[in-house]
Amino acid sequence: MKKLVSIMLTAALIAVPAFASGSKETPATPVAEQGTTASPVTIWSWDPNFNIPIMQSAIDNYKMENPDVNFNIVEMSKADCEQKLNTILASGSKKGLPDIVLIEDYNAQKYLNSYPGKFAELTNEFDYNTFIDNKTSYGIVDGKNYSVPFDSGVAGFFYRPSMLKMAGIAPADLENITWDQFCDLAAQYKEKTGNYFFANSKSDGGLLRIMLQSNGDWYFNEDGSVNIKNNDSLANAMRIYKRFETEDLCYPTTGWTDWVGAINDGKVASITSGCWIIGSIKAGTDQSGDWALAPVPRLSEEGTNASNLGGSSWYVINESANKDAAINFMKAEYGADNSFYQEILTNNGAIGSYKPSYTGSAYTTGDSFFGGQKVYADLANYAQKIPSINVGQYTYEADAAVMGNMQSYYDGTDLTKVLESMNAQLTNQIQ
Repeated sequence: MKKLVSIMLTAALIAVPAFASGSKETPATPVAEQGTTASPVTIWSWDPNFNIPIMQSAIDNYKMENPDVNFNIVEMSKADCEQKLNTILASGSKKGLPDIVLIEDYNAQKYLNSYPGKFAELTNEFDYNTFIDNKTSYGIVDGKNYSVPFDSGVAGFFYRPSMLKMAGIAPADLENITWDQFCDLAAQYKEKTGNYFFANSKSDGGLLRIMLQSNGDWYFNEDGSVNIKNNDSLANAMRIYKRFETEDLCYPTTGWTDWVGAINDGKVASITSGCWIIGSIKAGTDQSGDWALAPVPRLSEEGTNASNLGGSSWYVINESANKDAAINFMKAEYGADNSFYQEILTNNGAIGSYKPSYTGSAYTTGDSFFGGQKVYADLANYAQKIPSINVGQYTYEADAAVMGNMQSYYDGTDLTKVLESMNAQLTNQIQ
């Protein structure tokens, strides 16, 4: 097995929580039913609270017009899905693979480059102009498209107006600001209230990745080469992170539960993250009506107030027996069905990447939890402004190298030396 594949498995197992220890088959229709396919279209996915029910909705909609096509969703943890897919692809076997598989966007280039010819090229199957640009970029190799874009991880700056008002901060003060201005507001909030503006873990790279992409940058150059040592955007983002620490601007957290708990318990007044955080925000039911949304801060004056965090896309296995049936299904639902996108936003909180759906009623209706603000229409607007970047094949390895060396920067080591250490660690790991 190639070294890069083994590296990916290690990173995936460290970085991603397992929702289930094994796999579980969830037939959408009885396998014994006669249909147009010799066997059911098999789909591998994770997350029984999001990806699985959304795919089930797509199947249910499709079968209303195509009752003879059978499906079988195989649920497993994200780490198990990646490991099983890697193991079979690396073995060269055609057996045991699904027809459709969900792959996280940050890992897509690794699969596509490691296993050429194993994923169906879809360039002429979809109108990729109907999807947001940054999303389609994750699944392109040598100018060819392989992904079926799914959920957007468009980021937002979510905040509680009543808490900010106590510090003399108005909603207008949060519009289209820089991260330095964000830090200044955090300092003002703490001075006036004695509390924290936001929560963050100094070892978590989520906010840092939001900063980088808002500036149109990443850990890698357009050609996929490492871009750490001389990366001005990264240096600037690290400086902002150091402000968080040295000026004691953020409530320190460890892990997901602590981080989400800080907003639900009212310990902080805001959170900047991907749109998928809305479900966790709404878990604080007593706060309904006291949340609002603004664009994310930009890293520099030249940057944009739009960015992304997370997201996944669907891929069709090239050698699957049901390749054509799988593609036809994905085209009909994910590539054309506007009502499907309204349904999954309403029922699952999923902001898709299909632009024609953004004018639908699910997007244009105000949300009472956010004081009637049309937050999904706003997020859809942000999503179309996210800079497209090359995330390369080793995002998680780069993230580990960067965040693993941040403490020395906090402790006073020269920034240039810290960047060189990060660069050396990543280069050695992926060679």
